[in-house]
Amino acid sequence: MMRKVSLVVLGVLLGSASMLGFGEVRRFLAGDAVAAASADTYRQLNLFGDVFERIRSDYVEQPDDSKLVESAINGMLTSLDPHSSYMSPKSFKDMQVQTRGEFGGLGIEVTMEDGLVKVVAPIDETPAARAGVRAGDIITQLDGDEVKGLSLNQAVDKMRGPVNAPIVLTIKREGAAEPLQIKIVRDTIRIKSVRSREESGDIGYLRITQFNEQTFDGLKDSIEKIKKDIPADKLKGYVLDLRNNPGGLLDQAISVSDAFLEKGEIVSTRGRNAEESQRYNARGGDLTDHKPVVILVNGGSASASEIVAGALQDHKRATVVGTRSFGKGSVQTIIPLGQNGAIRLTTARYYTPSGRSIQAKGIEPDIEILQDTPEDLKGKDDTKGEASLKGHLKNPNDGTATDEKTGSQAYVPPEAKDDKALNYAYDLLRGIKVNAAFPPNPKAAVPN
Repeated sequence: MMRKVSLVVLGVLLGSASMLGFGEVRRFLAGDAVAAASADTYRQLNLFGDVFERIRSDYVEQPDDSKLVESAINGMLTSLDPHSSYMSPKSFKDMQVQTRGEFGGLGIEVTMEDGLVKVVAPIDETPAARAGVRAGDIITQLDGDEVKGLSLNQAVDKMRGPVNAPIVLTIKREGAAEPLQIKIVRDTIRIKSVRSREESGDIGYLRITQFNEQTFDGLKDSIEKIKKDIPADKLKGYVLDLRNNPGGLLDQAISVSDAFLEKGEIVSTRGRNAEESQRYNARGGDLTDHKPVVILVNGGSASASEIVAGALQDHKRATVVGTRSFGKGSVQTIIPLGQNGAIRLTTARYYTPSGRSIQAKGIEPDIEILQDTPEDLKGKDDTKGEASLKGHLKNPNDGTATDEKTGSQAYVPPEAKDDKALNYAYDLLRGIKVNAAFPPNPKAAVPN
């Protein structure tokens, strides 16, 4: 029985479709270029089987076998570093929806308030907007079922669904005497990860909130619109706002960086083995026509955001303004496990074009600008950074913790007029402010 339990766990971990004999598992591991497991390793697996069976037979209540195995797998992965983890089938599906950036739904941004779902804003040109849903509406029922008692995620899951499937929202609206019944037919919703605007007729503002499959296309469309709205002789440059952007897809970070570069390395990734290293280079064609660029980062800018900021900073293509970024310099690979979900496993570190790892350090801005934080938020809106996470990978450039950086301001004022970093960026582009870091000196860029 003990051996069988161990083999079940091995089968889950290896993603094998059929049960393997003990000797076959040994050969499978060796044939898959994994170091031959020692006798001690197999004894440890048998120990797991012993503990698993003891829990099943003696625990005070009947345990759920699948939850026990999931917890054991997740415990193994999370012990490696803060970013490796197990994803249940539902978590894996949710992650796929997020990275695809599109799903069947209504098209509203929502939050939870007093146990009810509150509409932050309907997304333009979506079923919710066409049906008349407004910012500030309180959703009390979904198809007649009470929302109270559901978590925000549960409520969102109920609102998502197949395209063309209807749903009835019961809404409490300020000023309305009775609750409103609004029927909405679900449609394909695309998460808008890029927002843009022209600023006072001379600057293009680009805000990327996450890196999903829609990001590069959204950036390209935004740049094209700004170039149409602002004549080339009037356009002084672009602000690329990556503040509080947690990252996302590596290929999208590469494509976004490439949008501003003509040539040169964007990022490299290095795994445990030298042959696993990869380098990603820019292709010709700067979508912004070489106009000056200022990038905004803060303590909430992580992962893919740091790839973009690091690439453009090293190539002296942009000036980075704000506060030090989060410092997540590792690459996670999603490994599907069939019907058992997937694992997110850290498989490499990434390096900026100059060869620096920002792991547990972050991107240092060329110009540091601190915001005026309201008294009630002082000390509460700063991020601790990667270096503060338990079990984080050390920075490989020095191999010690002496150079690690923790804590950075992540506050962004809700009103643009109070946003010191944003307004400083505008002043740089307009020549009102002068700083040695702007414009950056191309002669000091990383050799191509």
